[in-house]
Amino acid sequence: MLQSDIKEQLKSVFANLKSSFVLRVERDQAYAYADEYTAFVEDFAATSDKLSVEYVAGSDFRFNIIRDGSDTGVRFCGIPNGHEFTSLLLAILNADGQGKNLPDKAITARIKALKGEVRLQTYVSLTCTNCPDVVQALNVMALVNPNVTSETIDGALYQDEVTALNIQAVPSVYVNGQLLHVGRGDLGTLLQELEDTVGTTHDESAAKVEHQCDVVVLGGGPAGATAAIYSARKGLKVAIVAGRIGGQINDTTGIENITSVPEITGVQLSANLRSHIERYDVDIYDNRKIVGVDLDGKLKRVFVRGGEEFIAPAVIIATGAGWRRLGLPDEALYLGHGIHFCPHCDGPFYQGKKVAVIGGGNSGVEAAIDLAGICSHVTLIEYGDAMRADGVLQEKVRSLGNVDIRMMSQTTAVVGDGKQLRGLVIKDRKTEKEQEEAFDGVFVQIGLSPNTDPFKGNLPLSARKEIVVDASNRTAVPGVYAAGDVTTVPYKQIMIAMGEGAKAALSAFDDRVRGIV
Repeated sequence: MLQSDIKEQLKSVFANLKSSFVLRVERDQAYAYADEYTAFVEDFAATSDKLSVEYVAGSDFRFNIIRDGSDTGVRFCGIPNGHEFTSLLLAILNADGQGKNLPDKAITARIKALKGEVRLQTYVSLTCTNCPDVVQALNVMALVNPNVTSETIDGALYQDEVTALNIQAVPSVYVNGQLLHVGRGDLGTLLQELEDTVGTTHDESAAKVEHQCDVVVLGGGPAGATAAIYSARKGLKVAIVAGRIGGQINDTTGIENITSVPEITGVQLSANLRSHIERYDVDIYDNRKIVGVDLDGKLKRVFVRGGEEFIAPAVIIATGAGWRRLGLPDEALYLGHGIHFCPHCDGPFYQGKKVAVIGGGNSGVEAAIDLAGICSHVTLIEYGDAMRADGVLQEKVRSLGNVDIRMMSQTTAVVGDGKQLRGLVIKDRKTEKEQEEAFDGVFVQIGLSPNTDPFKGNLPLSARKEIVVDASNRTAVPGVYAAGDVTTVPYKQIMIAMGEGAKAALSAFDDRVRGIV
């Protein structure tokens, strides 16, 4: 049942619904949770005269969302409580034409161009912080394309299916019965994967669109958002091209080191960034993947998957970084099947089991501390002779009786049976001796790798593949600037990225005034 304060909030949220919605419930009244789940949908529907419930016989408990008599293609197996409650709310609002996460014209055209019947099933955990982004993106696809259905499945209720599919990470997305995606993802990434898997009728050459502006900012994290805001405040026409606004910080649960903001979640900070950007005349093009650039000449060109081109005399690159992988043979084979990056999402799969955490920085030590409360034993593997984590974290992890810390240790191989990881080969860097050790799961926390692939051959990169910038964030190419984690600036922090984004924008404006761009 829904609490009274939540009911009141829902009445406000649904006050302006235009369409009529039915939650068409399939249920078995003998199902263990039938009464509890029935009370939930009844309470939910009671918050608006535009919502109602109808029941048909079925197994366990699941429901479709029907809008004005037509199936939206959005379906929930079980009750979307926890983090997925927002997914249910947005499914209703988006189906009604409301909600800020509806795709723009270009992305909508690509979704409609997906070939054939597309049946999507997403297995989630209601405690997973990354699952809602994936669920909401796929639900939007179902709302846009009548040939797409999106079914969200609470893995805790369907253990037989989870076991049969050998699911050990969430979210796990299947398309027409085949595994499509595991782990965090956004609309742009998922759409690209679907296009590659089921095919598309989208013709990039025929759909070519040029967007012209004064400054194009690549990336929507703290650096990119700040650069866009500073540029717009100078009266310039600005476009921001990104996978998602917020970038990496969407995947951060708690942030406590932004001056004057004692504590904030990554999701809330991302929302604040978007809200701040939208105060200015900035065109936001999110869910995009940059596939190439032409930085020669006065006007620079940025090419995006789907056929769009962005043309501007100034380009600010703030594409950030992504999780660094081990770079070992067979690593990709076991992603989601023993090798993971998010302890919050996938740690519960290893309750009572033995796991390893690779990396002794803040993220690695925090992961070891979290997993120690779930797993029987945690081995923390650090390459160097000292951990780099903050002192308070080191003190905490050393106090835990079920955590073993291995210094001067290098992971040299992953071991498995082709379907599931079984362990690691670890080398003692002092003795050079290698030893195979059994683990049920491994969580990789070895830092970030800069997202510079589209710029290789166009800009000088460091040995770490970072874009080389000077003290004013200028690159070697006039009119091209870079900021944040994608650059050689030391200390990858949100505060530093914001400052670097401001510097890049001010340098670009200064060069414009002086006639350089």
